[in-house]
Amino acid sequence: MGQVLETSLTRLTGVRHPVVQTGMGWVAGPRLVTAVARAGGLGVLGSATMSLDELAAAIRAVRARTGEPFGVNLRADASDAGDRIDLLISEQVRVASFALAPRRELIAKLKDAGVVVIPSVGARRHAEKVAAWGADAVLVQGGEGGGHTGPIATTLLLPQVVDAVDIPVIAAGGFFDGRGLAAALAYGAAGIAMGTRFLLTSDSTVPDAVKRAYLAGTETVVTRQVDGMPHRVLRTPLVDGLERSGPVTRTIRALRNAARFKSISRMSWPELIRDGLAMKHGKELTWSQVLMAASTPVLLKAAMVDGRADLGVLASGQAVAVIDDLPSCEALIDAVVTRAAHVLGRLGADLPP
Repeated sequence: MGQVLETSLTRLTGVRHPVVQTGMGWVAGPRLVTAVARAGGLGVLGSATMSLDELAAAIRAVRARTGEPFGVNLRADASDAGDRIDLLISEQVRVASFALAPRRELIAKLKDAGVVVIPSVGARRHAEKVAAWGADAVLVQGGEGGGHTGPIATTLLLPQVVDAVDIPVIAAGGFFDGRGLAAALAYGAAGIAMGTRFLLTSDSTVPDAVKRAYLAGTETVVTRQVDGMPHRVLRTPLVDGLERSGPVTRTIRALRNAARFKSISRMSWPELIRDGLAMKHGKELTWSQVLMAASTPVLLKAAMVDGRADLGVLASGQAVAVIDDLPSCEALIDAVVTRAAHVLGRLGADLPP
């Protein structure tokens, strides 16, 4: 790991390289996060599919394996968000990332405790809002990214946000190698974040059968039939079936899966209902969409944990079409940073004085 690209992101978080592994549910556990941290990137635990006790155990597992900085991704609308923030503070986790904008008071509480706050956004106005509230940096995902995504391409969204805020901007959506990192830095970003690329590493705990399905996949689709919101996934027979199913079938399936998630998460029905109310209010969803959202963790777990690519949903960015190997996180980050430095150096040499 001889090559180093120092940016405002590396200085802010204390990592060696401006490369972030996103907090994917059921995927970003202690093993993957530890491997990324040891390799000099910012590994982020995906806590949305963990109970509070499981999150505490995961944080301590990473801490026992490495002294490098790492982060935790949180749901700002979770009923126990306050308890999770207290846990991050007590465990002195370096970074708190959010899939949705956290409340102003949550940002202030984390910052007062020395935790770096990095919300994810999909629009310029959202970046401006969280920057005004005191966020330390912002992660901007374009439409190429996997999971919940928006309609604007990274190449259009990223420069808008870079021009709008004066905090470090992390680019996500469509990144998989050093050329992408060089391009993001040229746009003015402080680094890149990758999800699908880190899922497809030898350090990822995703079952081999599911990794093979990803490596064989070339087509993604954005569907609302997973959880009621735009969700980029691999096109599979299951997804095609969800697209064709009617509202009654979807509701029955969602209720069944919500009950399974209740069992997995060990949440009570009142807790699930409170989370549903917060989600319904924060995202202006119908109750049918809330039920679908509650069932999503079960569909993801079927693939990412149980290895059933035929029964689960495979969240994926469009970069899956150009990924054909399973390197270690160390080899991946080394290759990304080395190639980015080479590209930037070559461009600098080619430009006229």
